[in-house]
Amino acid sequence: MNTQPGVIEIADSIRSGQQTATQVLRDCIQRIETADSDTKAFMRVDADAAARQAQAVDDSIAAGHEPGPLAGVPIAIKDNIVMADRETNCGSRILEGYVSPYESTATRRLQEAGAVLVGTVRCDEFAMGSSTEHCAYGSVGNPWSTDRVPGGSSGGSAAAVAQQLVPAALGSDTGGSIRQPAALCGVTGLKPSYGRVSRWGLVAFGSSLDCIGPITRNVRDSAAILEVIGGQDPHDSTSVEAGDTNFLSGLEDDKPLVVGIPRQHRHEGNHPAVESAIDEARSMLEARGATFVEVDLEMTDHGIATYYVVATAEASSNLARFDGIRYGRRAEIQPGESLDDLYARSRGEGFGPEVRRRIMLGTYVLSAGYYDAYYKKALQARRVIHEEYVKVFQQCDVLLGPTTAEPAFRIGEIADPLTMYLCDRYTVGANIAGIPAISIPGGFADVDGIKLPVGIQLQAPFMEEARLLRIAHQLQQSADHHLQSPVG
Repeated sequence: MNTQPGVIEIADSIRSGQQTATQVLRDCIQRIETADSDTKAFMRVDADAAARQAQAVDDSIAAGHEPGPLAGVPIAIKDNIVMADRETNCGSRILEGYVSPYESTATRRLQEAGAVLVGTVRCDEFAMGSSTEHCAYGSVGNPWSTDRVPGGSSGGSAAAVAQQLVPAALGSDTGGSIRQPAALCGVTGLKPSYGRVSRWGLVAFGSSLDCIGPITRNVRDSAAILEVIGGQDPHDSTSVEAGDTNFLSGLEDDKPLVVGIPRQHRHEGNHPAVESAIDEARSMLEARGATFVEVDLEMTDHGIATYYVVATAEASSNLARFDGIRYGRRAEIQPGESLDDLYARSRGEGFGPEVRRRIMLGTYVLSAGYYDAYYKKALQARRVIHEEYVKVFQQCDVLLGPTTAEPAFRIGEIADPLTMYLCDRYTVGANIAGIPAISIPGGFADVDGIKLPVGIQLQAPFMEEARLLRIAHQLQQSADHHLQSPVG
Protein backbone atom coordinates (compact mmCIF):
# COMPACT_ATOMS: atom_id res chain seq x y z
CA MET A 1 0.00 0.00 0.00
CA ASN A 2 1.05 3.62 -0.53
CA THR A 3 2.60 4.76 2.73
CA GLN A 4 3.74 8.24 1.73
CA PRO A 5 1.34 11.22 1.80
CA GLY A 6 0.24 12.73 -1.49
CA VAL A 7 0.48 16.23 -2.92
CA ILE A 8 -2.49 17.71 -1.08
CA GLU A 9 -1.65 16.08 2.26
CA ILE A 10 1.95 17.30 2.15
CA ALA A 11 0.95 20.87 1.30
CA ASP A 12 -1.70 20.92 4.05
CA SER A 13 0.72 19.57 6.66
CA ILE A 14 3.36 22.19 5.79
CA ARG A 15 0.89 25.07 5.80
CA SER A 16 -0.46 23.94 9.19
CA GLY A 17 3.04 23.72 10.69
CA GLN A 18 3.03 19.96 11.27
CA GLN A 19 6.28 19.75 9.31
CA THR A 20 8.52 22.06 7.31
CA ALA A 21 9.27 22.05 3.62
CA THR A 22 12.93 21.51 4.47
CA GLN A 23 12.10 18.36 6.45
CA VAL A 24 9.93 17.02 3.63
CA LEU A 25 12.71 17.64 1.10
CA ARG A 26 15.32 16.00 3.32
CA ASP A 27 13.16 12.86 3.63
CA CYS A 28 12.51 12.87 -0.11
CA ILE A 29 16.20 13.04 -1.03
CA GLN A 30 16.98 10.29 1.47
CA ARG A 31 14.38 8.03 -0.19
CA ILE A 32 15.88 8.74 -3.61
CA GLU A 33 19.40 7.94 -2.40
CA THR A 34 18.20 4.73 -0.76
CA ALA A 35 15.61 3.36 -3.18
CA ASP A 36 16.49 4.60 -6.69
CA SER A 37 19.46 2.32 -7.23
CA ASP A 38 17.36 -0.37 -8.96
CA THR A 39 14.89 1.70 -10.98
CA LYS A 40 17.29 4.56 -11.81
CA ALA A 41 14.39 6.93 -12.41
CA PHE A 42 16.35 10.07 -11.54
CA MET A 43 18.77 11.61 -14.00
CA ARG A 44 20.01 14.07 -11.39
CA VAL A 45 18.95 15.45 -8.01
CA ASP A 46 19.38 19.22 -7.70
CA ALA A 47 19.71 19.22 -3.92
CA ASP A 48 21.05 22.76 -3.51
CA ALA A 49 18.44 24.44 -5.72
CA ALA A 50 15.68 22.39 -4.12
CA ALA A 51 16.92 23.31 -0.64
CA ARG A 52 16.71 27.01 -1.51
CA GLN A 53 13.15 26.57 -2.74
CA ALA A 54 12.15 24.66 0.40
CA GLN A 55 13.71 27.30 2.65
CA ALA A 56 11.81 30.02 0.77
CA VAL A 57 8.55 28.21 1.54
CA ASP A 58 9.45 27.90 5.23
CA ASP A 59 10.44 31.59 5.37
CA SER A 60 7.16 32.60 3.75
CA ILE A 61 5.15 30.65 6.32
CA ALA A 62 7.23 32.06 9.19
CA ALA A 63 6.49 35.57 7.91
CA GLY A 64 2.78 34.86 7.92
CA HIS A 65 2.39 34.77 4.14
CA GLU A 66 0.41 32.27 2.07
CA PRO A 67 3.03 29.86 0.66
CA GLY A 68 0.89 28.61 -2.24
CA PRO A 69 -1.35 25.63 -2.96
CA LEU A 70 1.61 23.28 -3.48
CA ALA A 71 3.61 24.53 -0.49
CA GLY A 72 6.74 22.42 -0.06
CA VAL A 73 5.59 19.55 -2.31
CA PRO A 74 8.60 17.78 -3.91
CA ILE A 75 8.07 17.31 -7.65
CA ALA A 76 10.32 15.67 -10.25
CA ILE A 77 10.60 17.06 -13.77
CA LYS A 78 10.98 15.09 -16.98
CA ASP A 79 14.33 15.68 -18.64
CA ASN A 80 12.81 17.45 -21.66
CA ILE A 81 11.26 20.34 -19.67
CA VAL A 82 13.80 23.09 -19.06
CA MET A 83 14.55 24.85 -15.78
CA ALA A 84 16.71 27.97 -15.63
CA ASP A 85 20.37 27.34 -14.78
CA ARG A 86 19.82 23.58 -14.59
CA GLU A 87 21.03 20.95 -17.02
CA THR A 88 18.56 19.48 -19.50
CA ASN A 89 19.63 16.61 -21.77
CA CYS A 90 16.36 15.23 -23.22
CA GLY A 91 17.94 11.80 -22.72
CA SER A 92 20.32 12.60 -25.59
CA ARG A 93 24.08 12.86 -26.01
CA ILE A 94 23.64 15.79 -28.36
CA LEU A 95 22.47 17.95 -25.42
CA GLU A 96 25.13 16.69 -23.04
CA GLY A 97 26.08 19.53 -20.71
CA TYR A 98 23.35 21.88 -21.92
CA VAL A 99 22.21 24.33 -19.21
CA SER A 100 19.01 26.21 -19.96
CA PRO A 101 19.11 30.01 -19.74
CA TYR A 102 15.34 30.21 -19.20
CA GLU A 103 12.51 28.59 -17.22
CA SER A 104 9.58 26.69 -18.68
CA THR A 105 6.17 28.14 -17.90
CA ALA A 106 5.03 24.91 -16.23
CA THR A 107 7.97 24.75 -13.81
CA ARG A 108 7.76 28.49 -13.12
CA ARG A 109 4.11 28.12 -12.16
CA LEU A 110 4.92 25.17 -9.92
CA GLN A 111 7.53 27.21 -8.08
CA GLU A 112 5.19 30.18 -7.76
CA ALA A 113 2.69 27.79 -6.15
CA GLY A 114 5.31 26.74 -3.58
CA ALA A 115 6.42 23.43 -5.10
CA VAL A 116 10.01 22.23 -4.65
CA LEU A 117 11.58 20.92 -7.86
CA VAL A 118 13.78 18.06 -6.71
CA GLY A 119 15.48 17.18 -9.97
CA THR A 120 15.06 15.64 -13.40
CA VAL A 121 14.00 12.11 -14.28
CA ARG A 122 15.00 9.97 -17.25
CA CYS A 123 13.03 9.73 -20.46
CA ASP A 124 13.35 8.26 -23.93
CA GLU A 125 15.60 10.42 -26.09
CA PHE A 126 13.66 13.53 -27.14
CA ALA A 127 10.54 11.75 -25.81
CA MET A 128 10.67 9.24 -28.67
CA GLY A 129 9.87 5.83 -27.26
CA SER A 130 7.45 3.67 -25.32
CA SER A 131 9.80 2.03 -22.85
CA THR A 132 12.49 4.51 -21.66
CA GLU A 133 15.02 2.10 -23.16
CA HIS A 134 16.04 4.80 -25.64
CA CYS A 135 17.66 7.07 -23.06
CA ALA A 136 21.34 7.67 -23.82
CA TYR A 137 22.10 7.72 -20.08
CA GLY A 138 20.62 4.34 -19.20
CA SER A 139 17.22 2.68 -19.09
CA VAL A 140 14.74 2.80 -16.20
CA GLY A 141 13.33 -0.23 -14.40
CA ASN A 142 9.68 -0.72 -13.50
CA PRO A 143 9.31 -0.56 -9.69
CA TRP A 144 6.98 -3.59 -9.76
CA SER A 145 9.64 -5.70 -11.49
CA THR A 146 12.90 -3.96 -12.28
CA ASP A 147 13.72 -6.23 -15.23
CA ARG A 148 10.65 -4.82 -17.00
CA VAL A 149 10.12 -1.45 -18.65
CA PRO A 150 8.24 1.38 -16.92
CA GLY A 151 6.76 2.51 -20.24
CA GLY A 152 7.69 5.67 -22.02
CA SER A 153 8.62 8.16 -22.86
CA SER A 154 7.92 9.54 -19.36
CA GLY A 155 9.12 6.32 -17.74
CA GLY A 156 11.30 8.07 -15.16
CA SER A 157 8.38 10.24 -14.07
CA ALA A 158 6.04 7.27 -13.61
CA ALA A 159 8.67 5.10 -11.91
CA ALA A 160 9.62 7.85 -9.46
CA VAL A 161 5.99 8.28 -8.38
CA ALA A 162 5.28 4.54 -8.21
CA GLN A 163 8.44 3.97 -6.15
CA GLN A 164 7.21 6.71 -3.75
CA LEU A 165 10.37 8.74 -4.34
CA VAL A 166 8.21 11.81 -5.00
CA PRO A 167 4.45 12.37 -4.75
CA ALA A 168 4.27 13.84 -8.25
CA ALA A 169 6.21 14.41 -11.45
CA LEU A 170 5.73 16.30 -14.68
CA GLY A 171 5.78 14.38 -17.93
CA SER A 172 5.06 15.12 -21.56
CA ASP A 173 2.63 13.32 -23.85
CA THR A 174 2.90 13.38 -27.65
CA GLY A 175 1.24 10.03 -28.38
CA GLY A 176 0.67 8.49 -24.95
CA SER A 177 3.92 9.22 -23.13
CA ILE A 178 2.23 10.17 -19.85
CA ARG A 179 -0.62 7.66 -19.88
CA GLN A 180 1.22 4.55 -21.06
CA PRO A 181 3.95 4.62 -18.36
CA ALA A 182 1.33 5.56 -15.76
CA ALA A 183 -0.58 2.41 -16.70
CA LEU A 184 2.49 0.15 -16.61
CA CYS A 185 3.65 1.57 -13.25
CA GLY A 186 0.23 1.63 -11.56
CA VAL A 187 -0.11 5.40 -11.10
CA THR A 188 -2.33 8.20 -12.43
CA GLY A 189 -1.28 10.07 -15.58
CA LEU A 190 -3.16 13.03 -17.07
CA LYS A 191 -2.77 14.34 -20.63
CA PRO A 192 -4.56 17.70 -20.77
CA SER A 193 -6.25 19.15 -23.84
CA TYR A 194 -3.84 20.60 -26.38
CA GLY A 195 -3.29 24.20 -25.28
CA ARG A 196 -4.46 23.75 -21.69
CA VAL A 197 -0.85 23.84 -20.44
CA SER A 198 1.78 26.06 -22.04
CA ARG A 199 4.48 24.28 -24.04
CA TRP A 200 6.99 27.09 -23.41
CA GLY A 201 10.14 25.36 -22.23
CA LEU A 202 9.13 21.89 -23.40
CA VAL A 203 11.75 20.75 -25.92
CA ALA A 204 9.66 20.15 -29.02
CA PHE A 205 9.07 16.72 -30.55
CA GLY A 206 5.73 17.06 -32.41
CA SER A 207 4.61 20.64 -31.87
CA SER A 208 0.95 20.06 -32.80
CA LEU A 209 0.75 17.03 -30.50
CA ASP A 210 2.96 17.76 -27.46
CA CYS A 211 1.35 18.29 -24.03
CA ILE A 212 2.75 18.69 -20.51
CA GLY A 213 0.86 16.98 -17.70
CA PRO A 214 1.17 15.50 -14.20
CA ILE A 215 1.82 11.96 -13.04
CA THR A 216 0.62 11.40 -9.49
CA ARG A 217 -0.71 8.68 -7.20
CA ASN A 218 -4.34 9.75 -7.44
CA VAL A 219 -6.75 11.94 -9.37
CA ARG A 220 -7.04 14.61 -6.65
CA ASP A 221 -3.33 15.31 -6.82
CA SER A 222 -3.43 15.55 -10.63
CA ALA A 223 -6.32 18.01 -10.37
CA ALA A 224 -4.37 20.14 -7.89
CA ILE A 225 -1.33 20.32 -10.17
CA LEU A 226 -3.38 21.02 -13.29
CA GLU A 227 -5.01 23.99 -11.55
CA VAL A 228 -1.51 25.42 -11.07
CA ILE A 229 0.17 24.73 -14.42
CA GLY A 230 -2.82 25.29 -16.71
CA GLY A 231 -3.87 28.53 -18.36
CA GLN A 232 -3.03 30.90 -21.16
CA ASP A 233 0.59 31.97 -21.57
CA PRO A 234 1.83 34.84 -23.77
CA HIS A 235 4.93 32.77 -24.58
CA ASP A 236 2.78 30.08 -26.26
CA SER A 237 0.25 31.23 -28.86
CA THR A 238 -1.45 27.82 -28.82
CA SER A 239 -2.26 28.03 -25.10
CA VAL A 240 -5.80 28.94 -24.08
CA GLU A 241 -7.90 29.73 -21.03
CA ALA A 242 -11.14 27.83 -21.53
CA GLY A 243 -13.75 25.74 -19.76
CA ASP A 244 -14.13 24.95 -16.08
CA THR A 245 -10.79 25.34 -14.31
CA ASN A 246 -11.97 24.53 -10.77
CA PHE A 247 -10.73 20.99 -11.09
CA LEU A 248 -10.43 20.16 -7.38
CA SER A 249 -13.79 21.47 -6.24
CA GLY A 250 -15.49 19.85 -9.22
CA LEU A 251 -14.40 16.36 -8.20
CA GLU A 252 -17.27 15.97 -5.74
CA ASP A 253 -20.01 16.53 -8.34
CA ASP A 254 -21.86 13.20 -8.50
CA LYS A 255 -23.92 13.97 -11.58
CA PRO A 256 -24.44 10.69 -13.50
CA LEU A 257 -22.77 10.61 -16.90
CA VAL A 258 -23.18 8.72 -20.15
CA VAL A 259 -20.08 6.63 -20.78
CA GLY A 260 -19.14 5.36 -24.21
CA ILE A 261 -17.11 2.20 -24.78
CA PRO A 262 -15.47 2.07 -28.22
CA ARG A 263 -16.05 -1.31 -29.86
CA GLN A 264 -12.64 -1.11 -31.50
CA HIS A 265 -10.94 -0.91 -28.08
CA ARG A 266 -12.40 -4.22 -26.85
CA HIS A 267 -9.86 -6.16 -28.84
CA GLU A 268 -9.10 -9.88 -28.69
CA GLY A 269 -5.43 -8.97 -28.41
CA ASN A 270 -5.96 -7.26 -25.05
CA HIS A 271 -4.64 -9.08 -22.00
CA PRO A 272 -7.49 -10.67 -19.97
CA ALA A 273 -6.58 -8.49 -16.99
CA VAL A 274 -7.05 -5.38 -19.14
CA GLU A 275 -10.49 -6.55 -20.24
CA SER A 276 -11.40 -7.37 -16.62
CA ALA A 277 -10.31 -3.89 -15.53
CA ILE A 278 -12.68 -2.28 -18.04
CA ASP A 279 -15.55 -4.53 -16.94
CA GLU A 280 -14.90 -3.69 -13.29
CA ALA A 281 -14.83 0.04 -14.02
CA ARG A 282 -18.11 -0.26 -15.88
CA SER A 283 -19.74 -2.03 -12.94
CA MET A 284 -18.51 0.60 -10.48
CA LEU A 285 -19.77 3.48 -12.60
CA GLU A 286 -23.12 1.79 -13.19
CA ALA A 287 -23.49 1.50 -9.42
CA ARG A 288 -23.05 5.29 -9.30
CA GLY A 289 -25.81 5.85 -11.85
CA ALA A 290 -23.83 6.06 -15.08
CA THR A 291 -25.34 4.73 -18.28
CA PHE A 292 -23.31 3.05 -21.00
CA VAL A 293 -23.43 3.05 -24.78
CA GLU A 294 -21.27 1.29 -27.33
CA VAL A 295 -19.71 3.66 -29.84
CA ASP A 296 -17.53 3.34 -32.91
CA LEU A 297 -14.08 4.83 -33.39
CA GLU A 298 -13.60 3.28 -36.81
CA MET A 299 -10.38 5.20 -37.46
CA THR A 300 -8.62 3.46 -34.55
CA ASP A 301 -6.76 1.17 -36.94
CA HIS A 302 -5.46 4.21 -38.85
CA GLY A 303 -4.37 6.14 -35.76
CA ILE A 304 -0.85 4.73 -35.50
CA ALA A 305 -0.04 5.36 -39.17
CA THR A 306 -1.47 8.88 -39.02
CA TYR A 307 0.39 9.68 -35.83
CA TYR A 308 3.78 8.39 -36.96
CA VAL A 309 3.63 10.35 -40.20
CA VAL A 310 2.60 13.64 -38.56
CA ALA A 311 4.84 13.27 -35.49
CA THR A 312 7.98 12.29 -37.39
CA ALA A 313 7.46 15.04 -39.95
CA GLU A 314 7.29 17.61 -37.17
CA ALA A 315 10.25 15.99 -35.39
CA SER A 316 12.46 16.17 -38.47
CA SER A 317 11.82 19.92 -38.58
CA ASN A 318 12.12 20.53 -34.84
CA LEU A 319 15.33 18.57 -34.42
CA ALA A 320 17.06 20.32 -37.31
CA ARG A 321 18.12 22.98 -34.80
CA PHE A 322 20.47 20.55 -33.01
CA ASP A 323 23.76 20.70 -34.90
CA GLY A 324 26.35 20.72 -32.12
CA ILE A 325 27.54 24.23 -32.98
CA ARG A 326 25.66 26.63 -30.72
CA TYR A 327 25.10 24.31 -27.77
CA GLY A 328 25.36 20.69 -26.77
CA ARG A 329 27.80 18.10 -28.03
CA ARG A 330 30.00 18.72 -31.08
CA ALA A 331 32.11 16.16 -32.91
CA GLU A 332 35.86 16.69 -33.12
CA ILE A 333 36.76 18.75 -36.18
CA GLN A 334 38.78 16.73 -38.71
CA PRO A 335 41.40 18.26 -41.05
CA GLY A 336 39.87 19.40 -44.33
CA GLU A 337 36.33 18.79 -43.09
CA SER A 338 33.52 21.04 -44.33
CA LEU A 339 30.92 22.59 -42.06
CA ASP A 340 28.27 20.27 -43.52
CA ASP A 341 30.48 17.29 -42.68
CA LEU A 342 30.81 18.54 -39.10
CA TYR A 343 27.04 18.95 -38.82
CA ALA A 344 26.49 15.42 -40.08
CA ARG A 345 29.03 13.83 -37.75
CA SER A 346 27.82 15.81 -34.73
CA ARG A 347 24.23 14.72 -35.36
CA GLY A 348 25.25 11.15 -36.15
CA GLU A 349 27.23 10.85 -32.93
CA GLY A 350 24.76 12.83 -30.82
CA PHE A 351 21.43 11.28 -31.81
CA GLY A 352 20.56 7.70 -30.88
CA PRO A 353 19.20 5.12 -33.35
CA GLU A 354 15.49 5.69 -32.59
CA VAL A 355 15.77 9.46 -33.04
CA ARG A 356 17.73 9.01 -36.27
CA ARG A 357 15.07 6.60 -37.51
CA ARG A 358 12.28 9.10 -36.87
CA ILE A 359 14.18 12.02 -38.38
CA MET A 360 14.76 10.00 -41.55
CA LEU A 361 11.12 8.90 -41.68
CA GLY A 362 9.91 12.46 -41.17
CA THR A 363 12.27 13.85 -43.80
CA TYR A 364 11.10 11.16 -46.23
CA VAL A 365 7.37 11.91 -45.86
CA LEU A 366 8.04 15.65 -46.29
CA SER A 367 10.17 15.21 -49.41
CA ALA A 368 8.84 16.53 -52.71
CA GLY A 369 8.08 13.13 -54.19
CA TYR A 370 6.17 11.77 -51.20
CA TYR A 371 4.55 14.80 -49.53
CA ASP A 372 1.14 14.26 -51.15
CA ALA A 373 1.21 10.49 -50.78
CA TYR A 374 2.07 10.45 -47.07
CA TYR A 375 2.06 13.75 -45.18
CA LYS A 376 -0.92 15.35 -46.92
CA LYS A 377 -2.89 12.13 -46.62
CA ALA A 378 -2.02 11.87 -42.91
CA LEU A 379 -3.33 15.40 -42.33
CA GLN A 380 -6.57 14.40 -44.04
CA ALA A 381 -6.81 11.31 -41.84
CA ARG A 382 -6.14 13.47 -38.79
CA ARG A 383 -9.10 15.66 -39.65
CA VAL A 384 -11.34 12.59 -40.02
CA ILE A 385 -10.18 11.24 -36.64
CA HIS A 386 -10.92 14.59 -34.99
CA GLU A 387 -14.39 14.71 -36.57
CA GLU A 388 -15.04 11.14 -35.45
CA TYR A 389 -14.33 12.07 -31.83
CA VAL A 390 -16.61 15.12 -32.09
CA LYS A 391 -19.39 12.89 -33.42
CA VAL A 392 -18.87 10.25 -30.72
CA PHE A 393 -19.05 12.84 -27.93
CA GLN A 394 -22.51 13.78 -29.16
CA GLN A 395 -23.56 10.32 -27.93
CA CYS A 396 -21.70 10.25 -24.59
CA ASP A 397 -19.92 12.40 -22.01
CA VAL A 398 -16.69 10.39 -21.71
CA LEU A 399 -15.05 7.33 -23.23
CA LEU A 400 -13.80 4.32 -21.27
CA GLY A 401 -11.24 1.86 -22.59
CA PRO A 402 -7.76 0.42 -22.12
CA THR A 403 -4.59 2.47 -21.89
CA THR A 404 -2.41 -0.37 -23.15
CA ALA A 405 -3.19 -3.85 -24.41
CA GLU A 406 -0.61 -5.56 -22.20
CA PRO A 407 1.21 -5.04 -18.89
CA ALA A 408 4.91 -4.15 -18.85
CA PHE A 409 7.23 -6.23 -21.02
CA ARG A 410 10.83 -7.16 -20.19
CA ILE A 411 13.65 -4.75 -20.93
CA GLY A 412 15.10 -5.75 -24.31
CA GLU A 413 12.14 -7.98 -25.17
CA ILE A 414 10.82 -5.90 -28.08
CA ALA A 415 13.43 -5.15 -30.72
CA ASP A 416 11.14 -4.50 -33.68
CA PRO A 417 10.29 -0.77 -33.84
CA LEU A 418 6.90 -1.39 -35.48
CA THR A 419 5.88 -3.68 -32.63
CA MET A 420 6.98 -0.99 -30.18
CA TYR A 421 4.96 1.66 -32.03
CA LEU A 422 1.80 -0.45 -31.63
CA CYS A 423 2.07 0.04 -27.85
CA ASP A 424 0.46 3.44 -28.50
CA ARG A 425 -2.58 2.01 -30.31
CA TYR A 426 -5.11 3.23 -27.74
CA THR A 427 -3.43 6.49 -26.76
CA VAL A 428 -2.54 8.33 -29.98
CA GLY A 429 -6.16 9.22 -30.77
CA ALA A 430 -6.38 11.74 -27.93
CA ASN A 431 -3.25 13.53 -29.19
CA ILE A 432 -4.42 13.56 -32.79
CA ALA A 433 -7.79 15.03 -31.70
CA GLY A 434 -6.27 17.31 -29.04
CA ILE A 435 -8.64 16.09 -26.32
CA PRO A 436 -7.89 15.35 -22.63
CA ALA A 437 -7.31 11.79 -21.46
CA ILE A 438 -6.28 10.14 -18.22
CA SER A 439 -4.93 6.73 -17.25
CA ILE A 440 -5.71 5.41 -13.79
CA PRO A 441 -4.76 2.08 -12.19
CA GLY A 442 -7.29 -0.58 -13.15
CA GLY A 443 -5.97 -3.68 -11.42
CA PHE A 444 -3.22 -6.22 -11.87
CA ALA A 445 -2.16 -9.00 -14.20
CA ASP A 446 -0.39 -12.14 -13.03
CA VAL A 447 2.53 -12.63 -15.41
CA ASP A 448 4.85 -15.53 -14.60
CA GLY A 449 3.90 -15.21 -10.94
CA ILE A 450 4.61 -11.45 -10.87
CA LYS A 451 1.90 -8.89 -10.10
CA LEU A 452 2.00 -6.17 -12.78
CA PRO A 453 -0.33 -3.15 -13.01
CA VAL A 454 -2.74 -2.50 -15.87
CA GLY A 455 -4.43 0.81 -16.57
CA ILE A 456 -7.76 2.04 -17.85
CA GLN A 457 -8.12 5.18 -19.94
CA LEU A 458 -10.84 7.81 -19.89
CA GLN A 459 -11.18 10.44 -22.62
CA ALA A 460 -13.37 13.56 -22.67
CA PRO A 461 -14.22 16.35 -25.14
CA PHE A 462 -11.83 19.23 -25.74
CA MET A 463 -11.25 21.35 -22.60
CA GLU A 464 -13.49 19.11 -20.46
CA GLU A 465 -10.79 18.13 -17.96
CA ALA A 466 -13.19 18.85 -15.09
CA ARG A 467 -15.58 16.17 -16.35
CA LEU A 468 -12.72 13.76 -17.03
CA LEU A 469 -11.22 14.19 -13.57
CA ARG A 470 -14.61 13.88 -11.89
CA ILE A 471 -15.40 10.46 -13.34
CA ALA A 472 -11.84 9.22 -12.77
CA HIS A 473 -12.14 10.34 -9.14
CA GLN A 474 -15.41 8.42 -8.82
CA LEU A 475 -13.62 5.26 -9.91
CA GLN A 476 -10.86 5.81 -7.36
CA GLN A 477 -13.48 6.29 -4.64
CA SER A 478 -14.93 2.88 -5.56
CA ALA A 479 -11.67 0.91 -5.76
CA ASP A 480 -8.26 0.87 -4.12
CA HIS A 481 -6.04 0.02 -7.09
CA HIS A 482 -4.37 3.44 -6.85
CA LEU A 483 -3.45 2.71 -3.22
CA GLN A 484 -1.39 -0.36 -4.13
CA SER A 485 2.36 0.10 -4.20
CA PRO A 486 5.46 -1.94 -5.06
CA VAL A 487 7.05 -0.48 -1.93
CA GLY A 488 6.56 -2.72 1.11
